[in-house]
Amino acid sequence: MKLTKLSVSGRATAAGVVAAVSLLVSGSIAGATPAPAQGLAAAPDIPVANVKAHLTQFQSIATANGGNRAHGRAGYRASLDYVKAKLDAAGFTTTVQQFTASGRTGYNLIADWPGGDTNQVLMAGSHLDSVSSGAGINDNGSGSAAVLETALAVSRAGLQPAKHLRFAWWGAEELGLVGSRFYVNSLSSANRARISGYLNFDMIGSPNPGYFVYDDDPVIEKTFQTYFTGLGVPTEIETEGDGRSDHAPFKSAGIPVGGLFTGASRTKSAAQAAKWGGTAGVAFDRCYHSSCDTTANINDTALNRNSDALAYAVWELSD
Repeated sequence: MKLTKLSVSGRATAAGVVAAVSLLVSGSIAGATPAPAQGLAAAPDIPVANVKAHLTQFQSIATANGGNRAHGRAGYRASLDYVKAKLDAAGFTTTVQQFTASGRTGYNLIADWPGGDTNQVLMAGSHLDSVSSGAGINDNGSGSAAVLETALAVSRAGLQPAKHLRFAWWGAEELGLVGSRFYVNSLSSANRARISGYLNFDMIGSPNPGYFVYDDDPVIEKTFQTYFTGLGVPTEIETEGDGRSDHAPFKSAGIPVGGLFTGASRTKSAAQAAKWGGTAGVAFDRCYHSSCDTTANINDTALNRNSDALAYAVWELSD
């Protein structure tokens, strides 16, 4: 999640020439939990061990590349290549989208699952870049790994939902939502209209976690709330990161959005600690945008719950 809160309309596009190497915009690719989506089997339990294995890979990539996975750095491209290889092997059609920001080349990764109505596209995404000061394992390896593992679960299940499924990993979020904004701005008005919803996952394993749900689209919001109610976990409306992550360009374009968040630099209140556990008077993530945002900076329970909620929403909203 980027550091400062700025409105979408107030952001300037990052400096430099913006160009697409391989842009997927046509939407024409062929081809105890709550009740499951009608017509589909129940959403699977996402193994948190698998999600953490991806985080271990992101950490190793950062360690081998100057300690970070930031935009324009070798660690970012290696992270993208890791995710892409997993998706290619699982039968997705992947597209790498190139842009320039702050004088460096950045990349988005888009992965389409064959089949479903391409006039109704459900997207789930996360930003893959870290800040330059650390490996970015919670921010946002956590969201990136959970979206990846959910996509792989779609493949394992041979899912055939009514809607077309598209997953995305964004570059240069930390510079001001550059990658996601580039993607949305590259879509024709017709292809924007084909996206029925975008789900965003940015920081879902904070070490002193809260359980926050975006309140943008009521259907998406209710879907996540239903899942957490089924677990007996209370939620709050997400406010700390409102407009600060990759759902903002989609929302600005009139696309329904929603998502999950476990907190960043704000302090957990006594009331929040009473209902969620953890430590009052301490930030949800004390390592936010710091070198200590490593694999040690993850709450497994929060990561597990949010990964399962992600899969539940994909199954529910795609059918």
